[in-house]
Amino acid sequence: MTGLGPLDSGFMELEDTDRHISLGIAAVAILAGPVPTREQFTAAMTSGLDRNIRLRQRVRRATLDLTAPVWEDDPNFDLAHHLRWTALPTPGDEAALRELIATEIEERLDRDHPLWQCVVIEHLADNRWALMIKAHHTMVDGISGIGLFKSFCDPESGTSAPRATTGPPRRIGVFGLAAHGIRLSIAAPRLAVDTARALIPVVYAAVTPTAETSFNGPIGRQRRYAVARTSLADIGEIRAAFAVTVNDVALAAIASAYRTVLHKRGEEPTADKIRILIPVSMRHEDAKYVLDNRVSAMLPYLPIEVSDPVERLDAVHERMSRHRSSGAAEAEKSLLSMAGWVPFALIAWTLRLAMHYPQHGVSALATNVPGPRRRLSLQGHEVLEILPCIPIAMRLRTTIAILSYTDQLTFGITGDYDTTPDIDLIAEGIEHGIAELLERARMPRG
Repeated sequence: MTGLGPLDSGFMELEDTDRHISLGIAAVAILAGPVPTREQFTAAMTSGLDRNIRLRQRVRRATLDLTAPVWEDDPNFDLAHHLRWTALPTPGDEAALRELIATEIEERLDRDHPLWQCVVIEHLADNRWALMIKAHHTMVDGISGIGLFKSFCDPESGTSAPRATTGPPRRIGVFGLAAHGIRLSIAAPRLAVDTARALIPVVYAAVTPTAETSFNGPIGRQRRYAVARTSLADIGEIRAAFAVTVNDVALAAIASAYRTVLHKRGEEPTADKIRILIPVSMRHEDAKYVLDNRVSAMLPYLPIEVSDPVERLDAVHERMSRHRSSGAAEAEKSLLSMAGWVPFALIAWTLRLAMHYPQHGVSALATNVPGPRRRLSLQGHEVLEILPCIPIAMRLRTTIAILSYTDQLTFGITGDYDTTPDIDLIAEGIEHGIAELLERARMPRG
């Protein structure tokens, strides 16, 4: 058995505090050709379980949460609990697929069993089918979630399939504990000062209310889902023209979309209106298949008040550079490491109290996950594209997952059903924002 880290446990606590949310992260693969038979698909999934130890494990919590939850082997594991089959109504178009995705991400995963599920989706138009793989945020973050998906895919010629792992057990002997205590006592004063200095602006941003906006507020149980797409070649052209990053371009397009939607809702896009939570991966390359959470966060304002697309991109680049250089991400990583030595009951009850406080400081979330650059196949079927899906929670009525795959960048937008009936405007706004930047990138500059 291995214990859950503070962040892994935190997602479970968050879901427990709000009956309206489900914290499953999903990837939906669109595949070419006819769907496999149930027997073929189940047999292939059975063989793939050996590469994913965590898929046979469930979470066990201690009495009164005196110690951290642990992963333990499910003594009654049955693959049938985790495989579902469904079909789209005629004509099997993308609108029907997006509606089905929205319905699936509303459903909570069963805590009595390992926290994942596969949904085979038949009757997709143009001789295609889809596979949705969903896992609880307690088990995966964005990068490890894609690692989990890749572990189900066919290996490249001459290589073995990647293995999704669980990381080293969280065990430490008495001498190791003593040594850690000595090191911590020596390093603690400097670490505490450095951590506090970096984290104070982040904490202040998280608890300071933004100007009122329709993107922050209570959410219901139902979801909407939309998709925006662009080519990595176009993003690369913009990036090279303006000396920015791929993430800068994506966030500038998102800022353009939120600006447009606010205008259409009759709200003024002021500078203090959209503070966005941007998860930052703290995962090293050798841990990309470890199933856990290794993220920090940044909380900049989106420059939605800027009307010119290039000036908006420059503002995003400047703000992201400033946040990256602040040291907040490393400070949060240090804080999470130190939290591993705090009694879990204290952490659990602190999280529960904090999560009952309605946050008004953040209005959106966007996470950028680098996906596979080579074309994948699954059980001999070509993976045509991958649609990313992340949940909404804590009064965030929209979240955006950004995923690259081969030569495409895809934005998967999740929204609250009742308060984002215009979710397609966000997708259209993102595509329009990129088109604007591409047009400006191709203009001659003297």
